[in-house]
Amino acid sequence: MTKNQYVLILFTLSCFMATTASAESTSTLERLSADKACVRMAAKGLRPIANQQSERFLGKVTEDTAECRGGKRAMAQRDTVWVDWANYWGTGDASSKAGGWESLTKLAKHLNPNGRGVDGALMDLEYQRMELLRFNLYDNKTYDIYIKGDGDMPGPVVKIWDAMRLPENNRYYQQVTNNKGQQVCTGELIRHRNITGICNDIFNPAMGASNQLFARNVSFDSTFPDMGANELVRNRHGNRLALLKPDPQVISRKLFTRQQHKPEACNQGQGLPDNAVSAECDYKKAPFFNVLAAYWIQFMTHDWFYHLREGQNTEARMPVGCSTQLVNNKEQALTPEQAAKLGCRPNDKVDVPFFAQKEPAPTFTHDGKTYLARAHRTTENTVTAWWDASQIYGFDELSEKRVKRDPNDPAKLLMQPRGSHTGAGEKLGYLPVFNSCENADTECLADPINPAWKGQEAAGFADNWTVGMSFYHNMFVREHNQFVDAFRAKAASMPNTDSGLRNPDKPNEVIPYKKVSAEELYQAARLVVAAEIAKIHTIEWTTQLLYDEPLYLGMNANWNGLVQKDNPVSKVLEKIVVNRLAKSGNEIKANQFYSVFASGAGIFGLGSHRYQEHARFLGHLSGKKDIWDLSNLEHVNGGINHFGSPFNFPEEFPTVYRLHPLLPDLLEFRDLKSPNTISKKVPVVSTFRGKATQAMTDGGLSSWALSMGRQRLGLLTLQNHAQFLQNLDLPRLQTETNKIDIAALDVIRDRERGLPRFNEFRRQYGLKQLTSYDDFIDKRVPTASAEYKEQHHLIKLLREVYGQHKCDASKVITDAQLNDDGSPINDCLGHPDGSIVDNIEDVDTVVGWLSEFTRPHGFAISETQFHVFILNASRRLFSDRFFTSSFRPEFYTSMGVDWVLNNGPDGKLYEAKESNGHKVEISPLKRIMLRTMPELKDQLAGVVNVFDPWARDRGNDYTLQWKPQKAAATDSSFR
Repeated sequence: MTKNQYVLILFTLSCFMATTASAESTSTLERLSADKACVRMAAKGLRPIANQQSERFLGKVTEDTAECRGGKRAMAQRDTVWVDWANYWGTGDASSKAGGWESLTKLAKHLNPNGRGVDGALMDLEYQRMELLRFNLYDNKTYDIYIKGDGDMPGPVVKIWDAMRLPENNRYYQQVTNNKGQQVCTGELIRHRNITGICNDIFNPAMGASNQLFARNVSFDSTFPDMGANELVRNRHGNRLALLKPDPQVISRKLFTRQQHKPEACNQGQGLPDNAVSAECDYKKAPFFNVLAAYWIQFMTHDWFYHLREGQNTEARMPVGCSTQLVNNKEQALTPEQAAKLGCRPNDKVDVPFFAQKEPAPTFTHDGKTYLARAHRTTENTVTAWWDASQIYGFDELSEKRVKRDPNDPAKLLMQPRGSHTGAGEKLGYLPVFNSCENADTECLADPINPAWKGQEAAGFADNWTVGMSFYHNMFVREHNQFVDAFRAKAASMPNTDSGLRNPDKPNEVIPYKKVSAEELYQAARLVVAAEIAKIHTIEWTTQLLYDEPLYLGMNANWNGLVQKDNPVSKVLEKIVVNRLAKSGNEIKANQFYSVFASGAGIFGLGSHRYQEHARFLGHLSGKKDIWDLSNLEHVNGGINHFGSPFNFPEEFPTVYRLHPLLPDLLEFRDLKSPNTISKKVPVVSTFRGKATQAMTDGGLSSWALSMGRQRLGLLTLQNHAQFLQNLDLPRLQTETNKIDIAALDVIRDRERGLPRFNEFRRQYGLKQLTSYDDFIDKRVPTASAEYKEQHHLIKLLREVYGQHKCDASKVITDAQLNDDGSPINDCLGHPDGSIVDNIEDVDTVVGWLSEFTRPHGFAISETQFHVFILNASRRLFSDRFFTSSFRPEFYTSMGVDWVLNNGPDGKLYEAKESNGHKVEISPLKRIMLRTMPELKDQLAGVVNVFDPWARDRGNDYTLQWKPQKAAATDSSFR
């Protein structure tokens, strides 16, 4: 029986069952029509992976596929530019489900409308990830090899690059370079996470290390559109673009500013004296995401990427706009009166950024085609790209000196008592404050800090410090020390037991608990904390950010596997990954399909077991002897996959995390003793830098957890930026105003780093282009609703800010995508030649996705942002040895492995009730909070996901309702 015949039989069975199921929310006729569409879809077989960029999937399916997976609802949205899967059955709340299937068998679960809707969404997402891996990897150092290969194998399966060697001036150059000139990391260098990030990949020592070049996810030709470096770019934008054109401050004030019904009560985000509760700053709130989630992503980005050096750009200053605007579609200079009315400042200036390379990009030729070897300009990632908790532990030798170890136990980080709060968690202490040695009466050793960081708590990454950063650093340092204490206790009770730890220089020598040194334990604790952070982000933060069933399954698949380990399907998937795909020289098999099947097996721990009779099998086999060998470098390194391009974050990735609308202007502080009462409203701006220390001392860690856990964050949409961010005091600039508009600066930095504008950005990532500003409007919203009217108002403002032009159909504007009929896309975007069309091509990336009112259910971010995430979220797991083949006791200790797998030292624990139809393990962040702040036990009792507002009734079926739990019925937030 062929696969297609088997599929036909299954769908015929589905059709039969549809006739016997009772109709509830979906009519029998609609289901029958959809089931017939399924049979037609199955007969056509699976769509092929695109061979060239212009043939990509784009997230749009055939009529049969749409009807099969979503019935009338999906069919109605096929003519929009947005992905189809968001309209399938079962991908939203209860209203997205087809009724009448509740009593069917487990097999039918994947054939009934709801099951095949969710499965179809996962399949669509995998198609897009496979094509992203194929078409969106542009490394600024090795792209020529990606295109040409290295002589022995095609570029997309090359695994070792000379560009990833340590340079001769590196202190470890001699240690990693053998007598053949090859570089291979061994010994102490492969034992733990090195401070600069070297030797994560044993054969590419410099990969992911600090000061490596950012990569790109978009073609080099599409970068820096304001330079007009090629004909397509010139056709796309004419002469309409420049660094300050359209004006960034005008964009900020017209499109980003939060409207206030009581401006005096907000006071531009400064609040009222004495943190008065009567202060009020309006913002558009997300019902299913809290302020802890907003600060979490700042905590993450501090670990992943950074363009500055010790909090500084260059000493040069440049203007930042507030000089021109469009009036009746013509650019005019702003008068002082107009600038004052907008609220922008012509005399603001900001520091000029660093660039690694500004000279013209070199080219190379292959098969008769000429390519750019890199982007027109490049920048360095000055922190490590690995998910290694470097914001806590440091990312280079200088930042490491800011990290304070406990002199009484160097395996720990130093924590000290502070404040007058009581409770078991308070006894665990707080981070010490940086020593600036100012006004010191005795000899003093100053910490190596930027003077602006004076008064802050000590951490490796100290820039942009807030009370939220203080919270997460203190919590995870307490967790680090908790692990050390638990290890010390076990060493005391069973000193001669094997710890699991090994020294690569003596791989066969058992290291019992009593012989684990303080430094070895410190490094193991760092590995554990970094893995906990990665796990929290993958299965906890992201599943609340993208709050629906497909993404819950998809993100858990990335970490744990899409199916359970005792399911035979999982074993089949793992065998395909290892035995055929991961070692294949065929690019499609080795890269694209590897990612699909690894999702079945789960990325985390892939390659951490080996078996004699299955030498290339990377998963787990029960009843078989594990022969994984620390002395075998292929075993140590063999679970990773870079997909033919060295791992680092692309320039496009930081722009996905320009999430400033998440922050409220005022933090609603609640004391743990009275959780339903807002006792004060603290301006966020009053908790920056050294002020965060006092705010944390006054409030206490547990009460700040409660406050941020209860409060909703802001929606990522237009006119929802915090006002304090637009008027931020920055005295270090030493300019006429000493102020900066951070919202405007976000636009400027993206332009400086060469981001394509929004529409081309979408094409580059394999998403359908927009043809006018009107495409942003959500067609699902009732036309008489206030929401619909607001969207139309905002579209009018977009047209006012970015303007229109008379189009020329003779000008082809892109080679990344074609029209539906296969013709080249031209300046008219489907409109008649000579029409007046919107300047949709000029819309800045961040403006574009804040304008995306059409989103999948439960998505806090836009569809476009999400597709940057699809590619890079998986790569940072696939590429990291310590999350794949080196997730072993030899590195983490046996206790460390169990701690990460079980979310702590007490084994797996589960919530008392199911959530959204799933039996849910008590989440890693909740377990950490209960260990480090046991005072929160009562407040966390009803919490399933710590990033969901704590007092919200989570309900079922991914509801977005804003309804209180019983204990919070008197909370003013729900009035």
